[in-house]
Amino acid sequence: MAAKRFHEGRGRPVIALHGWLDNAASFDPIAPLLPDLDILALDLPGHGHSAHRPAGQHYHFVDFVADVVAAADAIGWEQFSLMGHSMGAAISSLIAASFPQRVERLVLIEGLGPWGEDPENCADHLAEATRQLLDGNPTKQRHYPSLQPIIRARLQAGDLSESSARRLMERNTGTDREGIFWRTDPRLRYRSPIYITEEQAQGFLSRIQAPTLFIRDGERTPPARYNWQQRETLIANLKIAKLSGGHHLHMENPQPVAEVVRRFFSE
Repeated sequence: MAAKRFHEGRGRPVIALHGWLDNAASFDPIAPLLPDLDILALDLPGHGHSAHRPAGQHYHFVDFVADVVAAADAIGWEQFSLMGHSMGAAISSLIAASFPQRVERLVLIEGLGPWGEDPENCADHLAEATRQLLDGNPTKQRHYPSLQPIIRARLQAGDLSESSARRLMERNTGTDREGIFWRTDPRLRYRSPIYITEEQAQGFLSRIQAPTLFIRDGERTPPARYNWQQRETLIANLKIAKLSGGHHLHMENPQPVAEVVRRFFSE
């Protein structure tokens, strides 16, 4: 795994986890505003500059837990805090619930636990994931003459300014003699073979002991499937901050996000 380190040795240890198909550069705008935190922002496997999983393997969501704990062990952090965005927030929730003795504080940005799947859909999803893994061709690499078409493609997905999209895409791409290519493992787009159910997700959230700060965009209505309203009641020591800036508010509006994070760590 690759990572970016901010304020090394100068503050409380924090592991920062980005969202799906993003990378460690997701924390570039906010990290300089948190000088009292020693932030290790990971590129999760298959993202950014990190290696891909071996051939023939899925990206099981729960496997990211072992990746993060291994990173903490490698850097020598027995105790640390977690700051996660979207998918990174979901991973952080599982770690805080499963290793409460290691997680001091928890900052969840636009994510409150993992996706909760309907058990009725599990068989269909396993079949689809199996077909993708056996029939896919993840080694096929498309090249681009410049970064601009890649940035445009990311902008079409929404909720990012051009500057933020450029920041992420510069780290998610590489260059060789044929042009610019995606570093991101295409298997990350495959259907997950098995999902955590809503009941399981809530079981994890109820086991979180660390003081927790949930930061979300308060100007939009989240999809009902996120089930945030009910999930907010499950974490015993939860504070909620509603700000503005969209799904990537830590990138698009970092100053107020950093302010609430600083207050949270100073308590």
